[in-house]
Amino acid sequence: MEKFYITTAIAYTSKKPHIGNTYEIILTDAIARFNRFIGRDVFFLTGTDEHGQKIQEIAEAEGITPKEHVDKIAGEIKQIADMLNISYDKFIRTTDDYHEKAVQKIFRTLYEKGDIYKSEYEGWYCTPCESFWTNTQLADGKCPDCGREVKKAKEEAYFFKMSKYQDKLMEYIEAHPEFIQPESRKNEMVNNFLKPGLQDLCVSRTSFSWGIPVDFDPGHVVYVWIDALSNYITALGYSPDEKGGLYKKYWPADVHIIGKDILRFHTIYWPIMLMALGEPLPKQVFGHPWMLVGEEKMSKSRGNVIYAEDLVKHFGVDAVRYYSLHEMPFAQDGTITYEVFISRFNSDLANTLGNLVNRTVAMINKYFDGVIQPGGTAGEFDGDLKAVATGALGKIMKKMETLHVADSLDEIWTVVNRANKYIDETMPWVLAKDESQRARLGTVLYNLIETIRIITSLLSSYMPETAEKIAAQTGATALDFANADKFGVTEAGVKVGEAVPLFARIDAEKKLAELEEELSADAEEEKIEIAPYKDYIEFEEFEKLDIRVGKVIECEKVPKSSKLLRFTLQVGSDTRQILSGISKYHTPEELIGKNVLFVANLKPRKMMGLESCGMILSAEYNDELTVLTTLKDIQSGAEVV
Repeated sequence: MEKFYITTAIAYTSKKPHIGNTYEIILTDAIARFNRFIGRDVFFLTGTDEHGQKIQEIAEAEGITPKEHVDKIAGEIKQIADMLNISYDKFIRTTDDYHEKAVQKIFRTLYEKGDIYKSEYEGWYCTPCESFWTNTQLADGKCPDCGREVKKAKEEAYFFKMSKYQDKLMEYIEAHPEFIQPESRKNEMVNNFLKPGLQDLCVSRTSFSWGIPVDFDPGHVVYVWIDALSNYITALGYSPDEKGGLYKKYWPADVHIIGKDILRFHTIYWPIMLMALGEPLPKQVFGHPWMLVGEEKMSKSRGNVIYAEDLVKHFGVDAVRYYSLHEMPFAQDGTITYEVFISRFNSDLANTLGNLVNRTVAMINKYFDGVIQPGGTAGEFDGDLKAVATGALGKIMKKMETLHVADSLDEIWTVVNRANKYIDETMPWVLAKDESQRARLGTVLYNLIETIRIITSLLSSYMPETAEKIAAQTGATALDFANADKFGVTEAGVKVGEAVPLFARIDAEKKLAELEEELSADAEEEKIEIAPYKDYIEFEEFEKLDIRVGKVIECEKVPKSSKLLRFTLQVGSDTRQILSGISKYHTPEELIGKNVLFVANLKPRKMMGLESCGMILSAEYNDELTVLTTLKDIQSGAEVV
């Protein structure tokens, strides 16, 4: 039996994940289930990443130990996975004893080979990303990955010789074009990181203690990359001195499913670590896009976070799975809002799939006392229905081999839509009125129930709970891969169950009002959180900012941009053009004539082909931006002191 080893990135245990984080494990589960369905020996790994400075700081702020904190969050993450019917084979925690021992051996092995050496680090550190940066790597003085503030850091550390393996990795990527997917992600890694040249990677820390100790140098803990990335092999029992068992059976991984924001770690750091250890590289790394709320990333500070358990409570597990899998494109970011979720629920699940099953089972009960009739009386439209139904599996297999999961679901819905059309074409209710058409009526309903059997088998990888419910209503068996492209498998004489709606249609207005009330109540219960204060600066640094008052004399939306407004400000006797991404929060009309505050000494930059000479100042809280204005009318150009 062909093996298939698939992993998610292990979830960081700083806080409970939202639906944008949870999307990854739903996606991976569908791929794992489908590969089991087609007969592969699947091993599906997920788990939690539990070490690091950020976790230590959070635990200290909570007044508990880091272990107590990660135990709580890891438990929540595992509960979410179980709630969503995730069929993982192993859930690893990086605080597991066997993992920590294996990581210590990996670190020692790399050190003894000369690939890790001891030195001193001085640079900029981003705590949320747990990354060090040089001056040239910073973006406007901030972390280039997340845009947050960085801190100056200096400490003794061990470093990994990344540059030693740079050419070898470049050659591997060129020889294996499928290694990094989608293609755009590969280009990003090669052009932005490999071609400019790799710097040696900091792989130990001494400024905090919550990590795996370097067993030959007290005071050092193994830094996150060697610790976290090694989970993909330690979970299989790997150690430099033990490479049998599950590791021998399943490694290399067939695919790592990860978020696009951690692609560099999985396509550069991780392969180089494996090269240094003399181990095979994973066959593929797929960097999936983000699930956004509207056009924004989910963030508690913006107040736009949606959690999986809230969606499940209101819509059910398989509705959440369907939306997550169907609404996320292969390479571009997807979006989720309650309005769109309800729309898809009603149209795709209640009206299209649910209605097909409900009508078919109800008609068999009504016209034949629930007994499936033989399908021997052929007629018009039968051939096309059968061709669409039996041809779906092959198309889905091609889509799933390239991880186009949303497209594979579309292939299933093509069959569902064809079956609904078949009902309209054959009009069973008309056939039922003519006794001479009774055999034809039985055939029509047989064809429908057989098509639903095929749909059920195909759907089991994506919506397993729904597939079980359909099978219970239709009496379907033979839901295996071998029969998923065959027509005529269902035997006459089988009795169907009761026609129960799979998905009850939702009153959108009523449900949105209910959600709004619930969210408002939750917000009142939570204490008000503000963004953390930034580090102290010297007064001389503040004096470098030139903040002025400008009167808005023109304001308009920038064509082809959903965010930008173009301002013309009166600044004394001069005018100044500034572009600002605030059209979601303000209309041009309400800003004209206002005195606004802006930073006057930022270097000009081009946006959408227009030059922006400054930055309008706004206050942000709970996903709302408010432009800063003066209390009284004041001469434009006045300096803010």
